[in-house]
Amino acid sequence: MATAAEEEAAAAAREPACRPAAGPALLCLPEELLLLIFSYLDMQALGRLAQVCRWLRRFTSCDLLWRRIARASLNSGFTRLGTDLMASVPVKERVKVSQNWRLGRCREGILLKWRCSQMPWMQLEGDSLYISQANFILAYQFRPDGASLNRRPLGVFAGHDEDVCHFVLANSHIISAGGDGKIGIHKIHSTFTVKYSAHVQEVNCVDCKGGIIVSGSRDRTAKVWPLASGRLGQCLHTIQTEDRVWSIAISPLLSSFVTGTACCGHFSPLRIWDLNSGQLMTHLGSDFPPGAGVLDVMYESPSTLLSCGYDTYVRYWDLRASARKCVMEWEEPHDSTLYCLQTDGNHLLATGSSYYGVVRLWDRRQRACLHAFPLTSTPLSSPVYCLRFTTRHLYAALSYNLRVLDFQNP
Repeated sequence: MATAAEEEAAAAAREPACRPAAGPALLCLPEELLLLIFSYLDMQALGRLAQVCRWLRRFTSCDLLWRRIARASLNSGFTRLGTDLMASVPVKERVKVSQNWRLGRCREGILLKWRCSQMPWMQLEGDSLYISQANFILAYQFRPDGASLNRRPLGVFAGHDEDVCHFVLANSHIISAGGDGKIGIHKIHSTFTVKYSAHVQEVNCVDCKGGIIVSGSRDRTAKVWPLASGRLGQCLHTIQTEDRVWSIAISPLLSSFVTGTACCGHFSPLRIWDLNSGQLMTHLGSDFPPGAGVLDVMYESPSTLLSCGYDTYVRYWDLRASARKCVMEWEEPHDSTLYCLQTDGNHLLATGSSYYGVVRLWDRRQRACLHAFPLTSTPLSSPVYCLRFTTRHLYAALSYNLRVLDFQNP
């Protein structure tokens, strides 16, 4: 069944492209001037203008008129610097869906279920979803609506003796971290799989960029490895973090990486290390209470990053301003541990809490939570172990199932 947006696009395609022969003097102006005038209108005014006639309906659907509005909207596919991540989708259509994110209008569904309690991790790439279940990673293909999956997996990636704790996608590879202390390298489009012993205890986190792998473990070390086929398993650096490592991320500049630790010592749980030498460069923050471990951390740009964890705060760090204090923070209102976070690179922030599968949406321009979605009931209370979203859907991995929030067709 065609969606309202598809029906509107089809109707617009059937409409004449020429201007009306008679009408107000405004329509006689050159299109360049009309674009300039209309660029000052807000979303409601553009919508009313589109109802005047068929030609104006088509003209006001121009991406140039909606780009400014989209950049100020939630999760419209534009980054903070204005980069369009979804150039193939009309901007007006994305702004419409963005209003559902702002108002919290969505339809909830279940994509996958499993019988035993899991601690799943997932990644999205194109029209595919990769999710860990026990010691496997399974790849599924989305159906065209994005709110359902083809039930038969595209691929199954095995190799660990214990549960997969974390994995990332890089250079057509899956790099996985296991509870068996090993790192697995799987080629996505072939049967090639290699695993090697990396740590003496479980590998809690891993990241890969620019042909370099970094891993963090419960054994209180972080290690740097090459991804090159002839050098797999050759450790480049071993960093003694003196604390259990829960999260790790490589800088976009490939010059450093950050570790998030359990905060059981007398030092910050967020520290940045030089990727080439393994030496400590700086630590972030100075007022973390004991036990305020960092469970998720991500770079948003070479100089900005986000972190969350046991102390119930999401913190936004700008290394250009100060490494001692974050520039913005958001507190989980029910004092729950924050297991994971995700951002659209602009205004939207999503977090997953430790109780009742609560997913929260935040507008980063304000401190209060925008919307909360409890995805489990009391008997099956579960943390949100991982979440990912597109401009149309949000996916949350819980202990017993994978949930979807459909913002395109609420």
